[in-house]
Amino acid sequence: MTNENRTVITGMGMITSLGLDVETTWNNLVEGRSGVKEISLFDASNLETRIAAEVSAEFEKFVEKQIARRTRKQMTRTTRMTMAAANEAIKDSGINFDNYERTRIAVILGVITTSYNDMEKEQSDSHVIVRSMPNAPSAWISMTYGLEGPNFNVSTACAASAYAIGLGNQMIKSGLADVVIVGGADSHIEPLHIAGFNQIMAMSVRNDEPQKACRPFSATRDGFVMGEGAGVMVLESEKSAKARNAKVYAELAGYAITSEATDITAPKENGVGMAKTMRMALENAGVKHDEIDYINAHGTSTYLNDKYETLGIKECFGDWAKSLAVSSTKAMHGHTLGAAGAIEGIVTVLSIHNQMAVPTINYDDPDPELDLDYIPNQSRAMNIRAALSNSFGFGGHNATLVFKKY
Repeated sequence: MTNENRTVITGMGMITSLGLDVETTWNNLVEGRSGVKEISLFDASNLETRIAAEVSAEFEKFVEKQIARRTRKQMTRTTRMTMAAANEAIKDSGINFDNYERTRIAVILGVITTSYNDMEKEQSDSHVIVRSMPNAPSAWISMTYGLEGPNFNVSTACAASAYAIGLGNQMIKSGLADVVIVGGADSHIEPLHIAGFNQIMAMSVRNDEPQKACRPFSATRDGFVMGEGAGVMVLESEKSAKARNAKVYAELAGYAITSEATDITAPKENGVGMAKTMRMALENAGVKHDEIDYINAHGTSTYLNDKYETLGIKECFGDWAKSLAVSSTKAMHGHTLGAAGAIEGIVTVLSIHNQMAVPTINYDDPDPELDLDYIPNQSRAMNIRAALSNSFGFGGHNATLVFKKY
């Protein structure tokens, strides 16, 4: 593989319950703060779960400065968050698209739906078609910046935006694109989805302790907490980044996407599918298992995911698993579903760039079955040469991204 086909990250943007930009979110993650609180977007008093990791109420005022009113009316909350994250990532990259052949700039997003739900309909019943189109977020980025390359979305549940990042990497390595805008967004803090996840007992019902409700890898874990947000990265070929003297956060060395082909909601027993995905990702990246120092885990705080992901890591890494630092940031920003791969991918890149691993908060009651180093409760300054970001979605959609220090 030639140097020209290496993929680097040159820009990032993020909207989460912890902040309306990358810097604020990152600082709150490092401090171990939780963005979980009582739901305010609707009356949740009749639901089993009444807490979530909502994006700040200031978001709508924040986005008014970026998107014209007429355009905003054609977007759902999910699409507006996507555009805000994309605007930050593109500005952060310092890229001038006029210097490129625009057909060689692609946009690939992980989007389950644009969340055109009853709450959205109550606000307005206009622009139904364009607001509900799953491809709307990627289309708006393309139109806003005049990007004429491939433009599409991927819908693979909680692994959607990790798939999008992997596919963007493939486009650059194959020489089909010079730049790819990748990421994802989601906003499912609404009655139907909260009730639906309660039906399958996937969500925490620890309503009296919102900020301590999500507790990955702990013995007392009782499910995830719903989050919302968006994450966008600018991927570039190394040749492109060097030509314009761009800052580089990290290298996207490789990835793997697989299907477990087993169960619509449960992972393969003992994490064998997860282990296979991680192993394939390392092979694709040309990275040895003992070069990985940190894993940003899928870590949902559900019984099976945390158990099987731990077993999968141990199967993939063998004795080296004891030397790995592993954390789940979902306890802080919630499970952002389709946006999870992008948000957590950005966190992984920042961990390498800043040589700082953020913690698994609420880790006060260790599960004796789970015996890895989960970075309990406090961030850790450490040498991170390379790191994995795992995303595992309903339907058996597995994705692992491999990032390296540049």
